[in-house]
Amino acid sequence: MRTVLITRLDNDGDVLLAGPAIRAVAATDRVVLLVAPSGEQAARLLPGVHDLLVWPCPWTGFNPPPVERKSVDTLIDVLSLAHLAAAIILTSYHQSPLPMALLLRMAGIPEIAADSVDYPGSLLDLRHHAEPGHEVDRALSLVRAAGYELPFGDDGRLLIKTRLPVAKADAEPYVVVHPGASVPARSMGPGPLARVVEALCRDGHRVLVTGSTQEKSLTAAVAGRNATDLGGRTDYARLAEVLRGASCVVVGNTGPAHLAAAVGTPVVSLFAPVVPARNWGPWRVPSVLLGDQQADCRDTRARECPISGHPCLNGIDPEEVVVAVRKLIEEVAA
Repeated sequence: MRTVLITRLDNDGDVLLAGPAIRAVAATDRVVLLVAPSGEQAARLLPGVHDLLVWPCPWTGFNPPPVERKSVDTLIDVLSLAHLAAAIILTSYHQSPLPMALLLRMAGIPEIAADSVDYPGSLLDLRHHAEPGHEVDRALSLVRAAGYELPFGDDGRLLIKTRLPVAKADAEPYVVVHPGASVPARSMGPGPLARVVEALCRDGHRVLVTGSTQEKSLTAAVAGRNATDLGGRTDYARLAEVLRGASCVVVGNTGPAHLAAAVGTPVVSLFAPVVPARNWGPWRVPSVLLGDQQADCRDTRARECPISGHPCLNGIDPEEVVVAVRKLIEEVAA
């Protein structure tokens, strides 16, 4: 069995979307996964990962660290000693794999594969051109070109390692609203989200509002008096358990949307069109997509909404969310 390095140097949601490709490689070879600190929580939950490396990459993320020669040299030394037979660089459609390919080549890795629009010179042994589509499909296309397929019985959905599922019959059903996002342009404002929570509570739902420690003021504002505020009370593994037990999750285009898909929970996706939903929408889970996908901000990859009032999301009627939640719950129960 060979040892193969896979790199995905972005946030937790991006790492989750790499899961099916990682499982395809792990069906044949031993996988070492290299991620940035922003993707470590998800990486530790992925099936198929034999070993995990975490490196503060200076060319990805929203607040990348400065380039430091010592850090780069240390990574090259670690990879040089890992007896790696090959490497596969997973990136989003708008990212270049070549900075990573250069470091992997310097580490002496003999076979390097990536999806690259740019001319790679001698940096890549396999230069792939994936068809436009969902990030999961693009990653699977690359590993397939490198000779890997998902094993029999694996349908390519998102998966994580979890404890036993929550027994929904043993507790009052609940809906999760996750208000935060990695960038503001991908999240409905706190006022409109608070009205969504109020509408869900009026419709008879028990609502839990989740978020990180840094989002506690946001979750408190959105939860109000009627919902349960779990802001700062769930690490990533615990959040996965909370999402698994939910009847439905209301969330923007952010990591917990993909975490919900990975535990099989239906998603009402409040999706801002700054990136295309066909690339980043909920993957192989019952879902309803809300938000104006033709808004003027579409395909801009903006971090701050360039349109006054953030109408693509803030313009969603709370009753639309209520109807979408009701629809998904009824479909799953049928």
